[in-house]
Amino acid sequence: MASSRSFLHFIFEQLDDLEDVAYLPLDGDFVLYYRGIHVGGIYGDRLFVKPFLAAMDYMPDAPFVSPTENTFEYLLVENVNDKEFLQGLFKSIISRILTPKTRKKKRG
Repeated sequence: MASSRSFLHFIFEQLDDLEDVAYLPLDGDFVLYYRGIHVGGIYGDRLFVKPFLAAMDYMPDAPFVSPTENTFEYLLVENVNDKEFLQGLFKSIISRILTPKTRKKKRG
């Protein structure tokens, strides 16, 4: 089942305090990007995020669901009505992805 533009607009309203949220249409659904990173999508008027460790920590009880046939499982975001929750989820995902890893200095 394809996603409606009205659900897409609703999600974007929930994320309106975040900068650089974008989407690309894909076969009647929408792929979501935050700060240039593919973080999830809207499939069948449901919001999904990729199973990043940060997302799993933020939503420990979120179900893993395959949004379309023959695709890998995403985390289903069930709390889409809570604007603060959604924005926190996206910020959490990006903060972990974009945090540089520290390297141990070689002794020598």
